Amino acid sequence: MLRLHTIAVVVAAVIFDFINGFHDTANAIATSVSTRVLTPMRAVVMAAVLNFVGALISTKVAKTVGEGIVAPGAVTQTVILAALFGAIAWNLITWYRGIPSSSSHALVGGLIGAAVAYHGGFDILNVSGLVYIFSSLLISPVIGFVFGLTLMVALYWTFRSAVPARLNGHFRRLQLLSAAFMAFSHGTNDAQKSMGIITMALVTGGYLGSFDVPWWVKLACAVAMGLGTAFGGWKIIHTMGMRIIRLQPIHGFAAETSSALVIQTASHFGLPVSTTHVISSAIMGVGASKRLSAVRWGVAGNIIFAWVVTPPVSAVLGALAYYAIRPWA
Repeated sequence: MLRLHTIAVVVAAVIFDFINGFHDTANAIATSVSTRVLTPMRAVVMAAVLNFVGALISTKVAKTVGEGIVAPGAVTQTVILAALFGAIAWNLITWYRGIPSSSSHALVGGLIGAAVAYHGGFDILNVSGLVYIFSSLLISPVIGFVFGLTLMVALYWTFRSAVPARLNGHFRRLQLLSAAFMAFSHGTNDAQKSMGIITMALVTGGYLGSFDVPWWVKLACAVAMGLGTAFGGWKIIHTMGMRIIRLQPIHGFAAETSSALVIQTASHFGLPVSTTHVISSAIMGVGASKRLSAVRWGVAGNIIFAWVVTPPVSAVLGALAYYAIRPWA
């Protein structure tokens, strides 16, 4: 039977996954909603179902998160719980402000802060694992921008003689597929981060002898992600879909397709990436293909600023959470 500390970690991780779902709904559906390809309700339902399906596919990313930051046996249940509290707090703050920040960065930052607070120094951290994780988190937005820009230029060149109204009519149908692909990809990468945290807690508590994600953990995280997505995140949807550039169906298709390809590739190799970063960068790349002034760089700058501050702020929140709950642990 699970002890109280482990139950608290599991509950907090599921809550984080739920919040991740409604915080990051915009990643999958903002472009299709803003281009009016899908109504908000249909987009949310589609994203919820495909997030759930995607979350059940693989556990490679879960193993990277669960073993790459600190060794599971080197931390306590209190550390893991504090990390989740720090990540949840930052997710709620950025959701309230309508800022599409990274839940992945928040979780990694929260775990770093809580672990350092517990150990009293940085020696507890797996430096090579962190380099691997942060490299994927930092490089993936750049690739998303390049993919979005390249695909959009290719589409412009391929259909340069087409009638714009007729072309957008075709891409309205194609964007249904690209939005579904993006929603599925979001589930394959993001839900696994909570799976990794729960499995880390089970290893730390002595319930598992090796880092193998149990079936019930996969199911719980998939359900939480799907339900969270169903609740939506309309403030972030507005930022992502309407404030960076003015999107047409062809732009939405290019942004979603390029983002999904980046995320699927990363998931295949077990790399945790920020779906928020990737889709935001792809949208910027798509906008830049028209002209640089088409992108509202002031809004984009605010988003990038949130990307930069998320790891250190969530690390501080994770450390504060650890100090707050330690006396009762």
